[in-house]
Amino acid sequence: MQQRVLDRYAVFFFPQALEALGEDAAPFLEGEGNKAHVICREIDTAGALLEMTLDCQTPEGEPIEVELMVPSNMVRMIVSARSDGSFGFRPRPVPHPVPQAEIPGRGMAASSSPDPAPGSAA
Repeated sequence: MQQRVLDRYAVFFFPQALEALGEDAAPFLEGEGNKAHVICREIDTAGALLEMTLDCQTPEGEPIEVELMVPSNMVRMIVSARSDGSFGFRPRPVPHPVPQAEIPGRGMAASSSPDPAPGSAA
């Protein structure tokens, strides 16, 4: 399934981070000054580095996937631009109660108390 154009993330940086990254980051940035940001398809915020997957083009115009990694402390804000409505604050449907499963030889799963530890007096 091809990802829709609006399923993207905009990653904004602190001004000091933009200064530290300098001209090396310029090809990936959109906007100018404090509004400079990177548009990416995927992000991974686990770890010390923020990993961003970008859709770019080679000088010949061929599509290429680029992974850009920066220290997480350089990131000021991440904005999700999603078209499916799955992001943000909205009323959520109430989940249906889960039927209780019967465990063979033990009866209903939620109705029994924990068994005493082996070797302890009951």
